[in-house]
Amino acid sequence: MNNPNTFYKNQLEKHQQDLKKFSKKLIGMSSLRLLVFLITVPGIYLTFNMWQVALGIGIIGISLFIFLLSKYTDVKRLRDVSKALVTINEDELKIASGDFHHRDTGEKFLDPLHFYSLDIDLFGRGSFFQFINRTAINEGAETLAKALTANTIDKIELKQNGIKELSEKPEWRQQFSAFATLIKAETTALKIIEWLNSHELFLPKIMAWLPRVFSLASIVVVALGMFKLIDLGFVGYWLLLGLIVTGLYLKKINVLASNTDKVRDTFRQYALLLNQIENESFSSELLKNKQAYIQQEHKKASEIFSQFSKHLDALDNRNNLISAIFGNGFFLTDLKNAYKIEQWINKYKLTVAHWFEVVAFFDAYNTLGNYGFNHPEYVFPEIVENKTIIEAVDLGHPLLDKNKRVDSNLDIHNQEFFIVTGANMAGKSTFLRTVSLHIVMANTGLPVCAKSSKYSPVKLITSMRTSDSLTDDSSYFFSELTRLKFIVDEIAKEPYFIILDEILKGTNSTDKAIGSRKFVEKLVAGNATGIIATHDLSLCEISKELPEVKNHFFDAQIVNDELFFDYKFKDGICQNMNASFLLKKMEII
Repeated sequence: MNNPNTFYKNQLEKHQQDLKKFSKKLIGMSSLRLLVFLITVPGIYLTFNMWQVALGIGIIGISLFIFLLSKYTDVKRLRDVSKALVTINEDELKIASGDFHHRDTGEKFLDPLHFYSLDIDLFGRGSFFQFINRTAINEGAETLAKALTANTIDKIELKQNGIKELSEKPEWRQQFSAFATLIKAETTALKIIEWLNSHELFLPKIMAWLPRVFSLASIVVVALGMFKLIDLGFVGYWLLLGLIVTGLYLKKINVLASNTDKVRDTFRQYALLLNQIENESFSSELLKNKQAYIQQEHKKASEIFSQFSKHLDALDNRNNLISAIFGNGFFLTDLKNAYKIEQWINKYKLTVAHWFEVVAFFDAYNTLGNYGFNHPEYVFPEIVENKTIIEAVDLGHPLLDKNKRVDSNLDIHNQEFFIVTGANMAGKSTFLRTVSLHIVMANTGLPVCAKSSKYSPVKLITSMRTSDSLTDDSSYFFSELTRLKFIVDEIAKEPYFIILDEILKGTNSTDKAIGSRKFVEKLVAGNATGIIATHDLSLCEISKELPEVKNHFFDAQIVNDELFFDYKFKDGICQNMNASFLLKKMEII
C-alpha cells in the first residue's frame, strides 16, 4: 500500500528544486535583456551617422530583446506552475496532519431543508467538505457540493471507476489544480453563459470584409501621401472617415468591451484546463464520456477558447489612446475585433455551457480522486442487490484520528429498524453520522472508511438537528414536527434509509415516550429501514412486538470512580447511564 505522504514529500522536494532552477533562469534572462538593451542603445547612438549600421544594430537588438522577453514569459509560467505545485503538496501534508480548518468551509451550500446536509456535518467548520475539497474554481466547488448532496443511487459503479482512475493519476491531478490557480477568474461561468445567451448581435455582415478592404485602402492612401502623390490633408480626412465609421457603433462596442473585460481571465483559465483534459488518456467510461463533450467540434475546445481569448485581448488594446485613434482611423480595429467576438459568440454560445460543465466536473472529481488516493486503506463498497443494506466491517468516521478512532461492525438489512441507546458521550451521535457518511460517500462513488463493505444503494434522510426560528415564528417543537412530517411524506414516495437522533425533544418525557413509540411503529409499518438513537429505554420494548426492530447500545462504565467508554456498537439495551455521575463528578450537585 503506497503512502500518500511519501509521495507528497517527494513531489514537494522535486518542485522546490524546479522552483529554484526557474527562479535562477529568470534572473539570468533579466540580466541578459538588460545587457542587450545596454549594448543596443549605445550602438545605435555611436553609429547614428551610418544609418545602415545603426538600423542593423537596432533590428538585431530589438529582435533579441523580444526573443528573450518571450522566453522569459515561458519560464515565468513554468516558475508559477512549480510554485503552485509546491503549495499543493505543502497543503496536502498539512491537511494530513489535521491542519485544515482554515480552508473553505462550504457554508454557502448549507440547506436546513435538505435531506441530510445540516445533520451530518457535511458543510461548515470541521466538515467533510472542508476536509476533502481541493477544487480550484467556483464551479468545481459547486459541482462537488451537488455531488455530495445529490442523494441519488444511480450509476454508482460508474462513478467508482472514474474516481479510482483519477486516484491513480496524482501527478495529472496536481498539474490540473496548478494550472487552475494560475489565473484568478472573478466572473462565474453562470454569469458568462447568461451574458453570451442574452447578447444581441449589432454589427452587420459587411464587417466580415470591410475592415480588411479599408485597411488596404488606408495603406495605399498613406503611401500616396508619403510620396506626395496626393495631398497630406487627404490622409487626415481618410483618418477622420475611419473614426466616423467606427463612431457609428462606438456606444455598443463600449458595452461589449465592458463585458468582455470581465470574462477574459475566465476564458484564459478554462482554455488551460480544457487543454489538460484533452491531452490526457482516460479509460473509465465516465471520464471518457465527459472528455468526448469537448471533442465534438472540428478543432480542440481549448484552441477555440484560446482563439476567443485572443479576440478579447485584441479588443482590450483599444484602451491605448494612440492605438485607438490610428487603429480605428486607418484599420477599423474596433469593428474588426468586435465582429470576430460577436461571430464567436453566435457560433459557440450554446456549446460553451457544456464545456464549462466538463471543466467543473473534472475539478470536482479531481477532489474525489484525491480523496481516494489519500486513503488507500479505505474500500469502495461492493454494490449488491439483496436484503443487505449495509454490511460493513470496522466502519469508522473518516474525520476522526485513525490512531484513536474506534470502529464498529454494522449489518443492517432492508426493512430493519435499529434502536440505539447509550449513555451521554458514549458515541451514539458519532455512530449515526458515521453511518450517514457511509451512505453519502457510497452514493457519490467514494471509498468508505471501513475494512470491507457490502452496500445496497439507498437514499438517505435524517432528523438529528432541529432549531427554532424567531424569524419564522416557529417553536423548536413545531420545527421538529415539520421535519418528521417531511420524512413521512418522502418515504411514502420511495424508500429511504432513515436516521433519527433523540426525536421529540421539545415536549415532556411522557409525551416524548408515547410519540416516539407511535412514530417508530408508523415507520416500521411502512417497511422503513433505519436507525434511531434515544435515551428513552422504554422505546426498546417495541422489539418484543415488532421483529423488524433490533436493539443496540453504546456502553459506559465507571471504573475506579472514573467514567470509561469503549465506543463499541453492541447488541442489546444500555443499562448504564452517566448523567448523575457526571453532575457529581463536576461538583454541579
